[in-house]
Amino acid sequence: MHFGFSYVGLIYLLMLFIPNIIWTKHKPKDYEKYAACENKTLLVLERIGEVAVTCLVLIFSDFNVRGNFAWLLWLVMAFVLMVLYEIFWIRYFRSEKTMQDFYSSLLGFPVAGATLPVCAALLLAVYGKNPFLLAAAIVLGIGHIGIHLQHSKEI
Repeated sequence: MHFGFSYVGLIYLLMLFIPNIIWTKHKPKDYEKYAACENKTLLVLERIGEVAVTCLVLIFSDFNVRGNFAWLLWLVMAFVLMVLYEIFWIRYFRSEKTMQDFYSSLLGFPVAGATLPVCAALLLAVYGKNPFLLAAAIVLGIGHIGIHLQHSKEI
């Protein structure tokens, strides 16, 4: 593992944050009612994972594009998942913005808005051979996907 700026990490975060910033103005109907009932343990895990993933993808240069084609496939797969994440958001923003729309699946990925970026972070961790990002993505996944599944079951 090598400390240094990761432009790949920055691209990942931009693909993650831009739709989420737009979402703050386009939340689904009744979202606040569901958010008030979130499992506090899952919420803490989600927040820890969010902070850790955000920091880690930026401070390790191992996530940047480098030689070995076999390892590069991990990065390509992570990028494909992030493109699917963008497609999820486009579909959501064009919808009626209901809770069902927000917690929908995409191409077999349940609660795609949570699952796709977490899976992409896991693949990025494998590509960068970074156990810290792997651990952070697992913590994020438990919290973030757990909360989304909880809401999905409630609706």
